[in-house]
Amino acid sequence: MSDSCSGNCNACSHHKEEQEALCNLRRNLLGVKHSIVVLSGKGGVGKSTVSVNLAAALALAGHKVGLLDVDVHGPSIPTMMGLSGAVVQATDDNKILPIAAGGIKVLSVGLVIRDPDEPIIWRGPMKIGVIQQFLSQTEWGSLDYLIIDVPPGTGDEPLTICQSLPRPMGAIVVTTPQMVAAADVSKSVNFCKKLEFPVLGLVENMSGLICPHCGETIQIFPTGGTDKLALQYGVPILGRIPVSPNIAASGDAGEPFMKSFRDSPAAEAFGTVVAAIENAAAEAEKNAAATLPENAPLS
Repeated sequence: MSDSCSGNCNACSHHKEEQEALCNLRRNLLGVKHSIVVLSGKGGVGKSTVSVNLAAALALAGHKVGLLDVDVHGPSIPTMMGLSGAVVQATDDNKILPIAAGGIKVLSVGLVIRDPDEPIIWRGPMKIGVIQQFLSQTEWGSLDYLIIDVPPGTGDEPLTICQSLPRPMGAIVVTTPQMVAAADVSKSVNFCKKLEFPVLGLVENMSGLICPHCGETIQIFPTGGTDKLALQYGVPILGRIPVSPNIAASGDAGEPFMKSFRDSPAAEAFGTVVAAIENAAAEAEKNAAATLPENAPLS
């Protein structure tokens, strides 16, 4: 018996099952070029809004995009994507088929349950199992980007996602301008650092209100928190999204803001974030190609 064996054959068997499940999960995501996790240590910062509109902006730019919502207890992606009441279907071999909406493949816990008002009362292991099932059994096919919207905090859902993804591109951390928000969001940056999960940068949401009459930016919240975070942790600010009533109205209407208001200042701000993502993706692909052995296939 090796020194590393505890003598508990059941434990060895369980470990083998976990490894096989992880292999199946990663095999299922081979068609996904770049996976991006959108997270925040604080609720109410507009994380799902950022996720939806980044996915929409990437799709409008000609990319093949998937959007995965793993907020088990408060899934808002179906509403924001105009999929309220829709339910995902399964194939004969028990694969989950995401629902196409606006050129985006969408999957959410909210698309699995038939009664949207039914509370989901699950403990950690159940949530972890469902998230891993979404990753390993969904027919994502070939995607340029998979945007993953996780609930606030550093608990089961973000931990499961960050530890399961093969070759993750990184995390986008959403915050708002106030110092109070930065105090909570800093936990998400530290969370990524402890897991050695790359941080692409910060997105400051609700970054002032642009006056519709004069075009000046009105700071409706205290500012400085995002800049302090960026300086403290050495991460870039990818963009600052101004407040716009049209963003909230679009979410309620089930139509991504980026589709209806492409020429607005907020859409331009989302475009800045998308450009940063595309640049990071190109750099990642360049580095991956440079590390391939000579004569290795590029696919």
